[in-house]
Amino acid sequence: MKPKIPATLVLIATLAFVLSPLLSTGFSGFTANQFPVPQVNPPVQPAGYAFSIWGVIYLWLVVSAGFGLWRAAGHPDWQTMRMPLLLSLFIGSFWIAAANSSPILATGMIVVMAVAAIVAMLRAGEADPWLLARPIALYAGWLTAATGVAFGVALGGYAILQAQTAALICLVAVLAVALVVQAMRPREWGYPLAIIWALVGVIVTNLATANVPVIALALFGIAALVFRAVQAQR
Repeated sequence: MKPKIPATLVLIATLAFVLSPLLSTGFSGFTANQFPVPQVNPPVQPAGYAFSIWGVIYLWLVVSAGFGLWRAAGHPDWQTMRMPLLLSLFIGSFWIAAANSSPILATGMIVVMAVAAIVAMLRAGEADPWLLARPIALYAGWLTAATGVAFGVALGGYAILQAQTAALICLVAVLAVALVVQAMRPREWGYPLAIIWALVGVIVTNLATANVPVIALALFGIAALVFRAVQAQR
């Protein structure tokens, strides 16, 4: 396969992913009426403002994909991550539509998106870190957090667990995955940064109800991720 073909496909998939919100009403979290048990401000879901990180992710991925096609189509540091990133972006192009119609389908899709994005981040080489690994890391980190949110809201919404229990279990799971992935690429701070952003949003959601267990767990997660990131930079 010619080197420019994967790079071109990644750019096309990135543009489709970025433009997909324009074909829907957008997404800032699951709504209460999407579930048999209405989820009003579920404790696992970050405050609405936190979803603004997508603007940064979208722009950075477009710049990355454009540069990758223009200047690094055949570079081995770029080639190794393109297939898993392509898979994640392709599925992501349909994710908002799925999330607005079927939380279960959306939850399954975001698992694949997150795993593929993490693989892409881990495969990305050291060349051009601000254009290669870092935007993918931010994207992968947010998807890791979003996967936990999707499971937490669904578990509460379908009465499998109480919303509080689901939040605590899913936050622990997100932190466990995040710390393992962070250890595999410790110097890439974009990944933990996105998860920290999500955890701050979770804290904001739970301040109004003074939900101490969830707030304390989120604070612990932030401290652990920051500690590991600072340790790696040293």
